[in-house]
Amino acid sequence: MNFSFISGEAARASGELLVIPLFEGETGDKPPAPLAGANTALEGRLAAAAAQEGFKGKADQTFVMHTLGRLEVERVVLLGLGSRNKYTPEVLRLASGRAAKTALRLKARTLVFSVPETQDAVTALRAVVEGLELGAYRFERYKSSAREEKNAPKPTTVRLALPAGLEKTKEHDQAVSLAQRVAEATNWARDLVNEPPNVVNPERLARAAQDMGRDGGLKVTVGGRKEIERLKMGLFLGVAQGSANEPKLIHVEYTPKNARHAKNPPVALVGKAITFDSGGLSLKPTDSMVDMKTDMAGSAAVLGAMRVIATLKPPFPVHAFIGACENMPSGTSYRPSDILTSRAGKTVEITNTDAEGRLVLGDILTWATEHKPAALIDLATLTGACVVALGNYIVGAFGDHDATVNDVLEAARAAGEEMWRMPVTDLQKDSLRSEVADMKNAGERWGGAINAALFLKEFVGDTPWVHLDIAGPSVSPKERGYLGKGGTGVGVRTLVEYVRRRATQLEGSEASEAPAPKPARGGRSKG
Repeated sequence: MNFSFISGEAARASGELLVIPLFEGETGDKPPAPLAGANTALEGRLAAAAAQEGFKGKADQTFVMHTLGRLEVERVVLLGLGSRNKYTPEVLRLASGRAAKTALRLKARTLVFSVPETQDAVTALRAVVEGLELGAYRFERYKSSAREEKNAPKPTTVRLALPAGLEKTKEHDQAVSLAQRVAEATNWARDLVNEPPNVVNPERLARAAQDMGRDGGLKVTVGGRKEIERLKMGLFLGVAQGSANEPKLIHVEYTPKNARHAKNPPVALVGKAITFDSGGLSLKPTDSMVDMKTDMAGSAAVLGAMRVIATLKPPFPVHAFIGACENMPSGTSYRPSDILTSRAGKTVEITNTDAEGRLVLGDILTWATEHKPAALIDLATLTGACVVALGNYIVGAFGDHDATVNDVLEAARAAGEEMWRMPVTDLQKDSLRSEVADMKNAGERWGGAINAALFLKEFVGDTPWVHLDIAGPSVSPKERGYLGKGGTGVGVRTLVEYVRRRATQLEGSEASEAPAPKPARGGRSKG
């Protein structure tokens, strides 16, 4: 979409749709200026019609009315935001997503969007732009009807109207630009997740990483089975050995051009990349296998975030590490009771071949820690247990380094991605104890998400580490706000926000530590 700002009243702007978000109770006697202006031009019919339809500004309410030529727009769209006391930018992001879907349904190309008055206009702008871009997303490339309608009108132009009395600044332009980049990267990650597994296999995922790196000026290294063997990643190789599709080892690097900044400790991002998970010999039931093309959503989010991070240019390196493979049943598959040896030298007894993601991640996390990161974050569709605990919209966050966990949670909150801290407790450690190896890959059913996190913890050493179990939020079961059915791209916004905040903190500390300027030479002081 193309975004621009307009001056003057939103109700006098031209376009196809005028979008006015409203808090509950703002449709009464003292409406905000955009609604008042539109209602006056429509001789009071807008407020009357909205009231008749029961629109009160409640969350998730949407009302559309044709202007019959009385305004410079064809229709007015009212979006409910709910109670102002419960407002967060995510509320506005979800509402903006509804506006985008309304525009698609009405085949409108041009929107005038009245940004509501909130405490922080910059944050509100980011929410609006992200919501519109994410809400307009569709994955229909394999539907014949969609191909026939590929030239159907879609929202392409958005004219933003700031709250009355607020002048546009450079900061507003920067907010729109960042929001667009984040949303576009999220939609790119959604595409990867939504593609069928016969299209996005390990090789294709590696190629997507290479293309992304080429466009963003990132260094991308891809290795195959020989490289994985050289690195002694026995867990990764064990999972991959049952598939005809070869595994791929992907390393994406952002390095600051400033030599001094390049020496700062890096941030390491790890994404689970099982491009299809049948469960292996511990075969999943058909119903549980249908959506297992999405078991690489963690890697899609990491790669999507790297697209944006390359443009942020933080004053420290950022590395992405991905081990991509399929988990398939065959005569060469790894088996329950096999014992595999990890890159870290730990031996693992296989008790369930459907607990494969943690095996691949164990070797990849070990590899990542060898780069001495200041923080290590992994994203994985790891356990159904986390979905049972937190549902479809909340990410489980694990880690025992409080400062790093809190930084990630704060970034998630600012980005509008819901996360909840879960315990990593040694009380569950007995469930992974093996009588014949250092540990088992799967413990008892109870506390399954914690057990998986404890397994991963064995491979990170003392590195500040956060594990994000995105098994629920990686795929949306229904349309909701800016979400559609299918891949969500969850994690992209949080990772970008985490790196952005860390960069701001580091730049601030470097500025405070800079030596005072030396006095000019050759002059004689007075006094």
